[in-house]
Amino acid sequence: MNNINPEISAVSPISLTIDPAAETERIVAAMREQLRHTLRRRGFVLGLSGGVDSSVCAALAARAVGAQNVLCIFMPENDSDPESLTLGRLVAETFGLASIVEDIGPSLEAMGCYERRDAFIKQIEPEFGPGWASKIVIANALANEGYNISSLVLQRPDGTTEKLRMPSSVYLGIVAATNMKQRTRKQIEYYHADRMNYAVIGTPNLLEYDQGFFVKNGDGAADLKPIAHLYKSQVYQLAAYLGVPEEITSRPPTTDTYQLAQTQEEFYFALPYHQMDQCLYGLNESLPAAVIAASAHLSEDQVLRVWRDIRAKRKATRYLHLGPQLVMPIAELQGG
Repeated sequence: MNNINPEISAVSPISLTIDPAAETERIVAAMREQLRHTLRRRGFVLGLSGGVDSSVCAALAARAVGAQNVLCIFMPENDSDPESLTLGRLVAETFGLASIVEDIGPSLEAMGCYERRDAFIKQIEPEFGPGWASKIVIANALANEGYNISSLVLQRPDGTTEKLRMPSSVYLGIVAATNMKQRTRKQIEYYHADRMNYAVIGTPNLLEYDQGFFVKNGDGAADLKPIAHLYKSQVYQLAAYLGVPEEITSRPPTTDTYQLAQTQEEFYFALPYHQMDQCLYGLNESLPAAVIAASAHLSEDQVLRVWRDIRAKRKATRYLHLGPQLVMPIAELQGG
């Protein structure tokens, strides 16, 4: 009974363990090569959110080109958690990085981001207004046989909450308005990158990149994405090695997009990242569901449901990875 199935051992969390020193050197070397020879830029710009992914990217950028050649931008808005700015500043101070604050709230107000979002919410809750708060949550893939259905969670001024089903038009409208936040942030990043002749770093990990957890031409836009090949648990290993403050590594991953606090599992992923990592790894490596179930402490049926959810998200978000479609192929320009 105490014998360990070698297949199960191979996909246990330790199988995702990396050599953080070697991986850091590999990424840093690639970043230098891409910056100097492919992108031909002088340094790096990145939006620093106070999360572990952007913090690790900031630390890698400093190692690649020196802290003096990295600019971090904090971009709070009306719905941001103040802690995000505090943690972002902590990261910049830890690694000696230059930073600036660009409050995008006024720009979003001018574009009607909040007004447009609220107008869609009022289609199903006419009383929604000042003093209310909202977020979108998705039904857990483990509890559903069919498609995942998103719901709107509202908090009234008295603190009570309600959860409402949304017609697709309301869901799409809220998401479309909210996506203005990511696209505005990217516009700011590229402004500073252009004026300094820097390259913009994108910060998705493998789970986010694979599952399309980004906004097209928003946080999905970048000149390079140095950790897109790493599982989330591997990003945490790099964070520990690079010296990312514990205040950040101990903070649960959040979207920091809606007025109410929202975990990534609530909004997009079926499971906490350590279980999602194992499920994605098992699917990528064509391992049996039973192996993943034993390692991730799930049933085989739950693993199969998560795999269906992964495949569905890949299909639904494939267009996010596509460039502009052309009528006829055009030969790439040859560098001189």
